[in-house]
Amino acid sequence: MPERLPPSDPREWLHRARSCLAIARCRKPEIYHEDLCYQAQQAAEKAIKAVFIARALPFPYIHDLSDLFLRLEKSGLAIPDAIKTASRLTPFAVHTRYPGFEFPVSEEEYTEALVLAESVVYWAENIISV
Repeated sequence: MPERLPPSDPREWLHRARSCLAIARCRKPEIYHEDLCYQAQQAAEKAIKAVFIARALPFPYIHDLSDLFLRLEKSGLAIPDAIKTASRLTPFAVHTRYPGFEFPVSEEEYTEALVLAESVVYWAENIISV
């Protein structure tokens, strides 16, 4: 387990992002893909918020990754299109958390969510130089 740091330290947010990513990778027959995708979305969201903290920028407590990316771009940070593609994770923050809101997530959608989340975490790590 990583050392606990204050919430004002972007490394703590990256620790939490990595923790969510580790959960998202825990494929077991009894775990719904929706729940794993929720964790993938959370990993990306926390990694993005780590970038806000590293750049001394306030951020809203929202789940919309497009909105978060837009705010970072407005602050002068260039974000690669491949990273902004992770905005597709946003629906997993709310719509798939409860039964009946969406169709079950496929294996393909789960795999894509995991790749997107991993990309965002890696991108944030490089910005923060951890």
